[in-house]
Amino acid sequence: MKKNTIAIVALFALASCSTAKKGIPEVRHYEPTWESLAQYDESAEWFKDAKFGIYAHWGVLSVPAYANDWYPRNMHVVGTDENKHQVETYGPLNKFGYHDFVPMFKAEKFNADEWADLMVKSGAKFGGVVAEHHDGWSNWASKINPWNSQDMGPHRDLVGELAKAIHGRGLKLVTSFHKDRNLQLFQDEKDKWLDDTSYFPYNPDMATSSTDPKIRMMYGNIPREQFYANWVGELKELIDNYSPDLIYFDSKMTKIPEPYKQQFLAHYFNHSVAEKKQIVVTHKEGELPKTVSLEDFEKGRNNAITNDFWLTDETVSVGSWSYTNNLGLKSADEIIDLLADIVSKNGALMLNISPMADGTIPQNQKDILLTIGKWLEVNGEAIYGSRTWKTFGEGPTKMGKAGMFADKVTYTAQDIRYTRKGNTVYAIFLGWPGSNSVITLEAFSGKVFDFIPKVKKVTVLASGENLDFSTDDKGLHFSTPTKVIDEKAFVVKIETE
Repeated sequence: MKKNTIAIVALFALASCSTAKKGIPEVRHYEPTWESLAQYDESAEWFKDAKFGIYAHWGVLSVPAYANDWYPRNMHVVGTDENKHQVETYGPLNKFGYHDFVPMFKAEKFNADEWADLMVKSGAKFGGVVAEHHDGWSNWASKINPWNSQDMGPHRDLVGELAKAIHGRGLKLVTSFHKDRNLQLFQDEKDKWLDDTSYFPYNPDMATSSTDPKIRMMYGNIPREQFYANWVGELKELIDNYSPDLIYFDSKMTKIPEPYKQQFLAHYFNHSVAEKKQIVVTHKEGELPKTVSLEDFEKGRNNAITNDFWLTDETVSVGSWSYTNNLGLKSADEIIDLLADIVSKNGALMLNISPMADGTIPQNQKDILLTIGKWLEVNGEAIYGSRTWKTFGEGPTKMGKAGMFADKVTYTAQDIRYTRKGNTVYAIFLGWPGSNSVITLEAFSGKVFDFIPKVKKVTVLASGENLDFSTDDKGLHFSTPTKVIDEKAFVVKIETE
């Protein structure tokens, strides 16, 4: 081989290595080892640009419509309100178990196209559904899990219908997977069953202790090796049949031995290479390495800008992730503020909705989503495709500790969040600061940075109205318009040199 040919081959090899973490999957085969898997780019560019998505907690757990999404567990805990309600409504648990709710989950009003259209109108760039919750119910045509929506309940491939509708509208597909918690660790150990981290605690007087080969699969009291094989097998079904762009994992992945996690990741990464697309895997609390996945903060977020991109999953509802008859809701204003805060710190928001068991998305939830969508239609330039600036924001309201389940923070119009595209900075006021109000942005002063950015133009993003401005060592000064622009969040576009 000639020297110049050798040099070209060497350069090509170096180029291949250098692009391994730059977004486009390499033409290579990933092995089920952390070293090999770490070569995959865990943070897809489409995800960094998308910022906002919607998914749904929906399935058999939607049928009781009582208390919250932990009803399937708590109905088996004697003395709880859920247990009392269950017995009074459906009879003793040795006569009517959770699996008896399955025929009642009919999804007769579910329309995948309507769901996907709503996601588009809401401004979401990715969307999906809980593929399998802690309850062991699969919302797809599984060949491994007999408790699935094709063979039981609706007798429809719910994930399949939604995948077709979502991908058909140019959105990315999410399938969240919560099966890990389903495994009963203390099988047949009555003195420990209430300490189990399983969704269904073992109880010798209830179906959770069934030895029936089919029933026990729903309740997770099966041999561990069988559970592990089903876990990775079901994930391969989702990947091969529906090609999700993002797979979200809930807590308790620590129950799954590393070799099975590695098998799943290698299969998913290799599938993405074959499909020539970028995919994302999320984890909670360090249950997967950051070299292969992004961290998710359930009902929480970071309190500062981070180098690593991350996700927050939050719900439109209050008190339950799944539908209940008295479900409380957040306001669109509150969710828009959360979105702005998350994006300013290098994160994305995945918002959960709670459809009824029949597949209906209640109108009051739709109204919130559509309001968010109208705001994004006007102000999305400050969100989609944006990146962090030198500071995430300013204002009087301070967030406490970062992480999951953060304390609720109520933002004011004096709280401002910054995003950036190139030399353009967007100042998002988390409320209307008042008409003809004199504003000073201290982030444009020497107090924050060792230089003062030179401002060329200041406009109202919603209207394009130019605002007179001035700068000095105290910051950037301008006055708000006379006309109220938006009570929820007001965006000013600042072009700098």
